[in-house]
Amino acid sequence: MTQKLDAALFEARAFNLSPQQIELTQRARTLGQTTFAGRASTYDTEARFPTENYQDLFEAELMGICIPKEQGGLGADFKTYAMVAAEIGRYCGATALSWNMHVASTLWTGQLVDGLDMPESKRLGHNRRRSVHYKRILENKAIYSQPFSEGGAAAAGSKAFSTIAEPITGGWLVNGKKIFASLSGHADYYGVLCTEIKDREKPSRRNTLYLAIPANETGVSVEGEWNPLGMRGTVSRTLIFNNVFIRERELLMPRGFYIEAASKWPHMFFTLSPTYMGLAQAAYDFTVKYLRGEVEGAGTTKRRMYPTKQIAVAQMRVMLEQTKALFYQVISEASANPTKDQILRAYTAQYTVMENANELAQLAIRTCGGQGMLKSLPLERIYRDSRCGSLMLPWTAEICIDRLGKACLYEQGESDEDES
Repeated sequence: MTQKLDAALFEARAFNLSPQQIELTQRARTLGQTTFAGRASTYDTEARFPTENYQDLFEAELMGICIPKEQGGLGADFKTYAMVAAEIGRYCGATALSWNMHVASTLWTGQLVDGLDMPESKRLGHNRRRSVHYKRILENKAIYSQPFSEGGAAAAGSKAFSTIAEPITGGWLVNGKKIFASLSGHADYYGVLCTEIKDREKPSRRNTLYLAIPANETGVSVEGEWNPLGMRGTVSRTLIFNNVFIRERELLMPRGFYIEAASKWPHMFFTLSPTYMGLAQAAYDFTVKYLRGEVEGAGTTKRRMYPTKQIAVAQMRVMLEQTKALFYQVISEASANPTKDQILRAYTAQYTVMENANELAQLAIRTCGGQGMLKSLPLERIYRDSRCGSLMLPWTAEICIDRLGKACLYEQGESDEDES
């Protein structure tokens, strides 16, 4: 018997989806429901990278989803990618989150850079270099990662990265480390943000470089265990770079343009949210199916007739719709040079998605009762995976609240000293 496909997270008519968005979200939903969902428990239990899922993503041509069409990819924009990622997140959070790290390397070097003002000579050089990276993905099935965190304030944008790139003839020598590096040991290239330092100059965020470091390059190593609460299949161990020589062709953005991108395209840091939007939907989906007696392995007893269950599901639906509407608005607004209100809305959506995903998972467990805690069912994993979202840099829940509070009360350049 053919499995009935779940309803779309974003219904085509209601959200005015394009033909490409309809096709790609359905492709992801079909793959997630029929294949990824059945493997998710194993990846979680064993804290094992979803290698088989990546093979399927290559076959479905989703590894090149944001590579421009003229360079052989699907040419999906930010909004389309976000909806596709949310559909994958419904069925395997670890796959969606780690896949984001790969796709972001093409989104940042593609649509994001294309939306920035750049001298023609630099753009020609960037297009030449990025075509090398895109060819690796499309023809050689290379996987890219995007290790970000270092354990300090750099990932939040408050200081220069501690990973250092020293310019030498033909390229750079890179030294440093990245923690919580998703796909560590499984990516073919690590898209690393580091600080270029010449002649003992003071580290500066303005000198941030975005480099592709081959995983098999001499001096690259992976250290530490990976046994976290949730998102176990991301395998986010620690990356070490010890005098790693990186050639100039591995520059993923022109010099100086990462900081410009971070300033003019702040939605580039919103790409973690789609996974958690998917998890929020998954928590609701499970609850409805469970109360209708439709969850495989949980029996066929219906519990939908009890008023307390109906009220709980109604509350979950309200929260889900609020979250989804705000999320969709923000991914629709993503572009270069957003207004202040659009930036504040992005912080608000990030906080809302990350917090509400776990709140919905909590409500789901309470509503479904004891069986919701069983590891043989997905709800317990959804709860653990969803708890990780608000902790993730560069926009943790605390950072979003801090920036929102200040930006709501102060205009750029204002300070209380002006009133003394």
